Amino acid sequence: MQIRFTESPAETATMNTQQLRDHFLVDGLMKNDQITLVYTHYDRMIIGGVKPVSKKCVLPNPAELRAEFFLERRELGIINVGGNGTVTADGKKFELKKQDALYLGKGTKDVSFTSASKKEPAIFYLLSAPAHHTYPSKVCTKEKAAPVQLGSSETANLRTVYKYIHLEGIRSCQLVMGD
Repeated sequence: MQIRFTESPAETATMNTQQLRDHFLVDGLMKNDQITLVYTHYDRMIIGGVKPVSKKCVLPNPAELRAEFFLERRELGIINVGGNGTVTADGKKFELKKQDALYLGKGTKDVSFTSASKKEPAIFYLLSAPAHHTYPSKVCTKEKAAPVQLGSSETANLRTVYKYIHLEGIRSCQLVMGD
């Protein structure tokens, strides 16, 4: 797991473009048959990705978490941005199509990821935060997500954001996720 430390405003003000990219851009998350995690000291968030192509990928428990298992004191939001896939959490299977989301609450011990097809593998985007309360695991499909229109065509940023994990959707301690 890669660790990112916080930067002060004074440090950030002196950075050139490449330094800003090195410190803040998270890329290379989606690698075949592995889970990639980046821990940032900004709110102790973990950003991750997994693309199971030919094997099951199991959520690791990095030593830096100082926990018995990854979600001992954390929660996890997952959005599938690829082909159909399955997330298995403590033996329960959650089938996720493209743009479906899954929330896994604090206390979930065993988490793994698989794809329905090698030709069109699932691509799971992960976001994890510390949790103080256990909310139930829950799926939200794109059809049930809350669409919000943002921006405008005049400024070339008209878009629809589908909200999955938020106060009126899937409840969580700290996570807010949309697609």
